[in-house]
Amino acid sequence: MEKYEALKVAIVKKMDELLPEVSELCEWMANHPERSGKEYETSKKIVEFMRERGYEVEYPFAGVETAFRAVFGENKHSRKMAFLAEYDALPGIGHACGHNVSGSISILAALAMKDLQDELDCDFHLIGTPNEEDDGAKCAMVSQDIFKDYDMTSMVHLFDKTQLYGILLGLHQYEFTFHGKAAHGATAPWEGVNALNAAQLMMHGIDMLRQHVTPDVRMHGIYRNGGLAPNIVPEDASVEVYTRALDKKYHANLDERLENCAKGAAIMTGCTYEKRLTAAMYDNMNILMSGVEALREAYEELGIEIDSQKDHDTIFGSSDIGNVSFVCPTFHPTIKIVDRGVAIHTRDFEKNVHGETAVKAVKEGAGVLALQAAKIFSDETRLQAVKDEFEASIKNLK
Repeated sequence: MEKYEALKVAIVKKMDELLPEVSELCEWMANHPERSGKEYETSKKIVEFMRERGYEVEYPFAGVETAFRAVFGENKHSRKMAFLAEYDALPGIGHACGHNVSGSISILAALAMKDLQDELDCDFHLIGTPNEEDDGAKCAMVSQDIFKDYDMTSMVHLFDKTQLYGILLGLHQYEFTFHGKAAHGATAPWEGVNALNAAQLMMHGIDMLRQHVTPDVRMHGIYRNGGLAPNIVPEDASVEVYTRALDKKYHANLDERLENCAKGAAIMTGCTYEKRLTAAMYDNMNILMSGVEALREAYEELGIEIDSQKDHDTIFGSSDIGNVSFVCPTFHPTIKIVDRGVAIHTRDFEKNVHGETAVKAVKEGAGVLALQAAKIFSDETRLQAVKDEFEASIKNLK
């Protein structure tokens, strides 16, 4: 405990010193939003910021042109942790998900920990993970085993509630394309095989399926293609469907049931069909309560009020950080930046990612992440508990 208290003093002092310059970077990002996968100037700005502070930065990183990894020092300690920074914006409404703030939180936390690497025998990296709103750069990194040697990763997201963990639904995105046979709709419709009918039947099947899935499940879809002209029996029709669920095993079973809707629709109409993923699959969040307890202590020590986790509406959505959480211990708490009921991805949310409101969130979020890291890496018993819980959670999937 005495060691941790000394670490805490050093962390808070360092964050106070660095907060003005990180806040300036945060405001720049707020005023220069770039869409997912197009974060060229933003990633360049952050990379230059880290290099100016003595970091070696690999950029581009992991085959993603707007991703990076920043490392301070010789990178030879026995443990490794990564703070994950997001910085992509939304089309038309800028940083209405607050990634300029959450990215700045991770930057400040990484900078606050860099001088403690020897004392904690841990390298603290900053990994830039763009494209979260679209195809999830973290998914690409997971597929390349980027995170398999990390003892821990973390980041904060912004929300209308301050919570110890974000409850994330897994997200799978599919397009089903049905193939039939064209014919004249008036003179010989019996010669046709109607692909649009198959698409309609599949959507009706999904509506029926909704009655018989667990309450956390979300299924929503649209018609992508319904034919070319009313007097031509549609020979091709497509639907795009998203499925979401809290449990990885259940989600796999749900996708099988979804495809059964497509199979049944094809059989009933005489069509064939094909299925394709339209984006990387996002996993649900693997929540580790041993590490969450360290977060709770950090929030309380910083005087940050924690909102209840019990309400069903605490489901945060979906994110590619879920994939990381099944590769290494990963934490994703939230910081309140708007009034209760103000939703993310709205213009009202975006208004709060500027100015003093954003600065306060950067300071609080970075403090939470840095103190959690200090607690875990200064206490072998606590670190082992996190590792044991993670390994048990992975075994339960098999």
